[in-house]
Order: sequence, then C-alpha cells, then structure tokens
Amino acid sequence: MSQHSNHTAAPTERGQSQTIDLVGKIGLIDGYWQPRVVAEMNDYQFKVVKVEGEFQWHQHADTDETFIVLEGELRIDFRTGPSDVSSIVLRPGQMAVMPKGVEHKPCASAEVKLLLIEPRGVVNTGDGTKGERTVENDQWI
Repeated sequence: MSQHSNHTAAPTERGQSQTIDLVGKIGLIDGYWQPRVVAEMNDYQFKVVKVEGEFQWHQHADTDETFIVLEGELRIDFRTGPSDVSSIVLRPGQMAVMPKGVEHKPCASAEVKLLLIEPRGVVNTGDGTKGERTVENDQWI
C-alpha cells in the first residue's frame, strides 16, 4: 500500500479475525494528528494515531470518544463550565472516555501513540469549523 494515498478503501475483512500490531501500524503513519483506521466492530472504528503538541478545542455532539494510550503521556483538557477547565492525564495502558458534547483538547508534550475508538464517520476535529488538522474519514492503514 502506498503511503502517499490520501484515501484507502476499507479492506473486505475490516481488520477482523486477524492479529493487528497497533504500534507497528502507527509506525506507518507520516506526521502527527493523522488518525488511520485499523479495524471495525459493528459501526465503530479503531483508529491509531501518533500525536505531539496541542490539538484544537473541539466536541462531538452525537458521540462519546475513547482514548487509549499505548506509549507516552497524554493530557486531555476539557471544559466543565463556560470558563472552567479540568484536565486528566493518561499514561501507557490507561484510557478515558470523553462524553459527547464535552469540549476537549488533547495535548502531548512529547510523542504519544494512541488507539481511538469512535463510530464510523466521526470527524477528528469535531463539530466545529474544519481546519488544517481535519483528516478525511475512513483512511485505512
């Protein structure tokens, strides 16, 4: 598979009935904040991504979003009120679910490798204005 392809169709097996090396798949991704699908379960996608720096504030009005840290340390800032911000920190082997409708911003002071779980079709930058970090959906690796 060419790494220069912007959109790769879902494989017919959808990542099922096989072993998937999550960290190995992340090693195939060029750049940060570029999630790629590795498997589907029902209408949910499992996406791997490497991140560094700060993402933008965003929310998903219709779905929760799961973050699982494989390597590194991720801080997720989230709004608990109009002017109130809280944070959680995830280390390898830890996970968190951001509830739908909660505005959040992932931050990584050094490279972090993650597994994301969310419904098919969810835009990585959420419900707001699309920007330079918005990634086309359904890109498989």
